[in-house]
Amino acid sequence: MIGKVFIVSIFGTSVLIGWILHGPLGDKDPPTLPDFYWGSTDRKIQKEDRSIRSFKINIDEKILTDLKTRLKIELSADRLTVPLEGIHFQYGFNTITLKKFTNHWLDNYDWRIREKTLNKYPQFKTLISGLDIHFQHVKGQSKKQYKQTRPLLLLHGWPGSFIEFQKVIPLLTDPVDSDTNFELVIPSLPGFGFSERPPRPGFGPVEAAQLFLKLMKRLGHNKFYVQGGDWGSLIVTNMAALYPEHVMAVHVNLCMSSHSRTHMRHLIGAIYPTLFLSEKDVARLYPLSKYFSNLLEESGYFHIQATKPDTVGAGLSNSPSGLLAYIMEKFSTGTNPSWKTKEDGGLIPYYNKDDLLDNIMIYWVTNTITSSMRFYAEVFTLRTLGYKMDNVPVKVPAGCLYLPYEISGHTDFHIQDKYHQLLSFSRENKGGHFAAFEVPDIFSKDLLKFFNLVENNSTIHKFTE
Repeated sequence: MIGKVFIVSIFGTSVLIGWILHGPLGDKDPPTLPDFYWGSTDRKIQKEDRSIRSFKINIDEKILTDLKTRLKIELSADRLTVPLEGIHFQYGFNTITLKKFTNHWLDNYDWRIREKTLNKYPQFKTLISGLDIHFQHVKGQSKKQYKQTRPLLLLHGWPGSFIEFQKVIPLLTDPVDSDTNFELVIPSLPGFGFSERPPRPGFGPVEAAQLFLKLMKRLGHNKFYVQGGDWGSLIVTNMAALYPEHVMAVHVNLCMSSHSRTHMRHLIGAIYPTLFLSEKDVARLYPLSKYFSNLLEESGYFHIQATKPDTVGAGLSNSPSGLLAYIMEKFSTGTNPSWKTKEDGGLIPYYNKDDLLDNIMIYWVTNTITSSMRFYAEVFTLRTLGYKMDNVPVKVPAGCLYLPYEISGHTDFHIQDKYHQLLSFSRENKGGHFAAFEVPDIFSKDLLKFFNLVENNSTIHKFTE
């Protein structure tokens, strides 16, 4: 009898393991994608222009004059509602702080000076899949001889822009203590900033992965490294899963997994979390009721943008102070959620006002706030879900920078089913969602550590152009 029970138990366990590995919880193969085209019909019938054109930011003075006029009207109209007693950023962007920022924007912020600074590094445009894509392409200037120079694609998310990476550029192109330096490619996502917006629905994180592979190949890089935060982390993760023959390693600073087995790990961890996680991680992620309550409180914008982006975009594209409040509120709570109890949301002196306004200006002068928010709607379509990318594993070397005040995020225990070669998982004591923008030293140090680890590991290294 005992023997029969043992045999049945072994059989049942085998069936369970098989169901986990090959059923709904199992890994999926990468989907086969068509060669997507996103441009206008007129452009499609013409011969593709593969040229790479030099680009300089030079905003028409009429746009800047219109902005100042709108700022003056909004400040003089006195239509901002006074905050409730004792409320700072708990209800959103504090209007007392908003007036201070708006006055600074009108009276002290000089776009022409900032524009000159942003033009410091080489910028270009090129047509990829029918869309005119803007990017910075920066090579090292140091006389130091590095063992190797590797191409590295850096991708931003929302409500960021290529502005986020400006302070890390010299730290990665000309690092001090590193055998490797990087040739950086820093694009604006389609529909963000100076990159053309897709004219029809369907452009999501999978389509973006294909587009940026084409960009890197256009620049002569058949093999390269990738890094991303926010939506950028999802796009580069998709690139690594879809194109492992081109992406040699991936680094993210939004450590997330929606793999089916990750959800199972969440439930297992909830039963006895200290068995799998440190006390700090347990305090951050459990109980699940607290975790999801915090997520719900800070994700209202997410639902709006995933369902009706054009509605909220109509207001934001017409009101500069409204755009400022909407975006900068995310920089407050995304940097440290506890800052909502501060009148200025903790933004100053942690950030420089003009650095924050540079990012706002990219959205305003290009009028891309609406098109940027549409990306949320594309992430949750049946088309995107049908790719089943959540369960397509990343098999190339992966690294993660896990900062303490990230809006959301999973531990190494949770993401190992998505990232099969998780070589590096760094925990730091400072920083939040906008890692490169907030803590450029920590960000660049972790990238250098991870990619040098990849370079020096002979069992996995296969980087040949």
